[in-house]
Amino acid sequence: MSKIELFNDDCMKAMQSIQSDSIDLLLTDPPYNLGNFMKNRDTNLKKMRTNFFGDAGWDNLEFEEWKKTINSFFKEASRVMKIGGAAIVFMSAIKVETVIEIAESYGFYYKTTGIWHKLNPMPRNMNLHFVNSTESWIYFIYKKKTGTFNNQSKLIHDFVETSVVPLKEKKFGKHPTQKPECLMNHFIGLLSNEGDVVLDPFMGSGTTGVVAQQMNRDFIGIELDNEYYDIAKKRIDEYGNKT
Repeated sequence: MSKIELFNDDCMKAMQSIQSDSIDLLLTDPPYNLGNFMKNRDTNLKKMRTNFFGDAGWDNLEFEEWKKTINSFFKEASRVMKIGGAAIVFMSAIKVETVIEIAESYGFYYKTTGIWHKLNPMPRNMNLHFVNSTESWIYFIYKKKTGTFNNQSKLIHDFVETSVVPLKEKKFGKHPTQKPECLMNHFIGLLSNEGDVVLDPFMGSGTTGVVAQQMNRDFIGIELDNEYYDIAKKRIDEYGNKT
């Protein structure tokens, strides 16, 4: 049975209690800091989503303040990562360069930037411009140039195509930036092995933790928001009770 450790706290504080050199895979979806940007755009996004991330409060920092937060995050992440451990960080395309620069300053070797393509995105503003159907992810290895890559000699492209979160994964409630389980399955299967430790410092509604259990990995999850922490804990506990 997988070992699970969950924190309802700020990730910078909670990560201090994690053992150094202990994480095999960092898989996370931190705030993109697009709240203010989206509020100032001519979009009907807010009308279409009652849980619009732009109003959540955690996605509307000033850019320099956001950079300081990401810098502190990678500084602490560098302490807990094993040498050769992998990191996948989801991010808006317009922030990718900034994240790479910060991560490299703490020993994370940049491998590539990939794309998650949503096969059934919300068709907002479809008669005005291109529908937003992609998000970026950045792949790093800590202090090495290669790490675990379980491709079974198959060609793995730098894009992943899935549907958005299905209804069955919203049973306990949905985070506004929730990722589908099949997406996390893709990265956990490729970049870690059974018994490895997976860390998600911005776990939201707990998708990474659910999939880590499904794939026999240990999991450490951190979520600041009380509501989403409770959702994540219920999801993760339910899966654990089934096994």
